[in-house]
Amino acid sequence: MDVALQLLVLQQLAETCGLSTVQQGLQQVWKLLLLCLVCRLCFRLEGVYTLKHVVSLLAGTYALFLFFELHMLWVLLLSALCYLVLLLGRHFSSRGLFLSMVILVYLLTGELHLIDTATWNRIRGSQMVVAMKAISLGFDLDRGAVAHLPSLAEFLGYVLFVGTVVFGPWISFSTYQSAVEGRKLSWAWLRSSSLCLLKSQVCLLVSTCIAPYLFTLFIPIQGNTVTQRWLQAYENAASFHFSNYFVGHLSEGSSMLAGAGCSEDKDHVRWDLSVVKPLSVECPRSMVLVVTSWNIPMSRWLKTYVFRNAMKLGTFPAILVTYTASALLHGLSFHLGAVLLSLGFITYVEHVLRKKLASIFSACILSRPCSSDCSHQHKKKYWVMLLNLVFSFLAIFHLTYLGSMFDPGVDEQEVEEGYSAVHTIQRWSELNWASHWIVFASWVFYRLIQ
Repeated sequence: MDVALQLLVLQQLAETCGLSTVQQGLQQVWKLLLLCLVCRLCFRLEGVYTLKHVVSLLAGTYALFLFFELHMLWVLLLSALCYLVLLLGRHFSSRGLFLSMVILVYLLTGELHLIDTATWNRIRGSQMVVAMKAISLGFDLDRGAVAHLPSLAEFLGYVLFVGTVVFGPWISFSTYQSAVEGRKLSWAWLRSSSLCLLKSQVCLLVSTCIAPYLFTLFIPIQGNTVTQRWLQAYENAASFHFSNYFVGHLSEGSSMLAGAGCSEDKDHVRWDLSVVKPLSVECPRSMVLVVTSWNIPMSRWLKTYVFRNAMKLGTFPAILVTYTASALLHGLSFHLGAVLLSLGFITYVEHVLRKKLASIFSACILSRPCSSDCSHQHKKKYWVMLLNLVFSFLAIFHLTYLGSMFDPGVDEQEVEEGYSAVHTIQRWSELNWASHWIVFASWVFYRLIQ
């Protein structure tokens, strides 16, 4: 494409796509952000704590209404059901596990029998946040991390907390209690939340107006049919990644704006809530770090309340249970289930293979970076860095393959109802099931060097 023509096309793209995307993004979230700010100011007032929980409950309910209208009743019904189960089971020692089963039945029944798929997918994120909060509270009550069952106002204020109820993330009950205490207003708080909101809008722009045209307008690359398929797959994956970063940074900003997400080091308060780490995903050391950086609070929740409880089954079964739990929380969606279960196999094989190679060569090539005092003999030699780089490129390859199905150009109704199994199989077939074959070959190689 001629340079002048390319610049003209980019200008038109900025005017049509860029401006409209920013406008629509701000129109969708400004009322939610105002509610978060109002809630934060109310938490600063001196008064009865119960009243603050009621404010959190009312603000969260209104935020749900703004985004889902009367469909918010399904989220409220789940919240009430969770508290009822915890109340009735307050004398039992396995409230977390029992509540998990009840929530799973509720979510599956609702998706299969009670409501249409498109509507259920719209409210799924909020349902998932409420479910994760309730389950974590149940397990914390079982192990004594939370002394007693919160009152109804405390519980509903927590699960419907306005800063997290629409876009997430999951926060613990203690984090919510800290927010209700009302830390003093500061420039650090305002700067951190504003920066996160700004980053969310940038990620939305990249997802909508840059990633889908990456190799046609911004970095023109020509190639054969196979090359074009992989370039398109990378565009699809990048667009999907940045849409996730948009939600992640938006949830960081809304949570901190409402008063959650600070840490205290001696007398210094830092507003440092982190939900996503885009650089760790786009330039990954390993798929293990990609998974934890994709949604940090959810990764922590799965590790604390699912993986550790399932470790009695063994490491690999615990990994499968963890990814299955994540898939079920995301709903009965074939494409998400296929991606999450594939991730389970990929991360397990990568972890055990690199652990074995690190032992054989005594080199720092584990999935996670070694500490400075590790026992490996070879730390920063060229071949060690090269081997880590190979695994990084392999992780990018897996991410491209897994994200190829999230095509922003497909029918909007298909996206709302979830990509079909045929769509998923077709996308991976076009790429010759390459990622799955590489994982299988890696596992065979690992077994041979055992």
